[in-house]
Amino acid sequence: MPELPEVETVVRLIRPKLVGRTITGAEVHWRRTVVARAFEERVVGARIVAVRRRAKYIVVDLARRGRCAGAILAHLRMTGRMHVEKRAVESVPYAKVELALDDGRVLHFVDVRKFGRFEFTADVEARLARIGPEPLEEEFTAAWLQDGLRARRRLLKPLLLDQSFVAGLGNIYVDEALHRAGLHPLARSERVNPEQSARLRAEIRAVLAEAIEREGSSFDTFYRTPEGNPGGYQDQFRVYGRDGKPCRACGTTIVRLVVGQRGTHVCTVCQPRRAQSQKRRARDVSSRASSKRVRTRAPAPTAASTSKDRA
Repeated sequence: MPELPEVETVVRLIRPKLVGRTITGAEVHWRRTVVARAFEERVVGARIVAVRRRAKYIVVDLARRGRCAGAILAHLRMTGRMHVEKRAVESVPYAKVELALDDGRVLHFVDVRKFGRFEFTADVEARLARIGPEPLEEEFTAAWLQDGLRARRRLLKPLLLDQSFVAGLGNIYVDEALHRAGLHPLARSERVNPEQSARLRAEIRAVLAEAIEREGSSFDTFYRTPEGNPGGYQDQFRVYGRDGKPCRACGTTIVRLVVGQRGTHVCTVCQPRRAQSQKRRARDVSSRASSKRVRTRAPAPTAASTSKDRA
């Protein structure tokens, strides 16, 4: 947290205030080190030419004299926040980095717990090369997802949380998408059939689009938009954080599991796992019974034994 919808919301709201602006100053409020000074040297004087999202990262592309000059790469982690305001007389609480802009405003990177990241990189594409495809882009097709699931042979939820497989998904939206797709988080990825893959792909995209429309989810005091407002998608949750409450689809009590060390919320009726297990067990029992019948069948008499009996 924040996940793809929250980061996308931040990008969309700060982009108009940043693109075209020149960075005129930088203050790093962490302990003054060579790294901090190097950061300042690389960003001050650069012009912001684009603000975009890649997975859960915010990318601020820079240029000097019309040529690419690297990028600022930010990750909000648990408690990070970015917003652009007029220069305040008083210091902003928990501000870790402040970039002065040529229009008199300041980009603030605020982080209560210091889990976030705000750094300069000369080659952002190389830095993020291991991240998987964006789930809202055209390359994320049902066929690609089906092939990827079959090739990985892992539990379904941990695989969807793997940023090298699919970009930007986190605990909240994986739980929601799996429920809407009718898939159990402990299902084996290689056993997901093409119809289920197509449904999962469609529900991932639908959940993310709806969450972006409502500016993400706020279920604690940390995530706020750059305008200071909470997101609104938490009111639409079907399963996430609703353990002990009735499923919005069938009324069954939502249960909480731990999958891959992550709290996971499931409706056992909408997301059946036992039915698949019972079918596999039935096939295994049938196979073992057939093998036993073959082993206990009396062997046919050989030619030698037949001759001896006749004698």
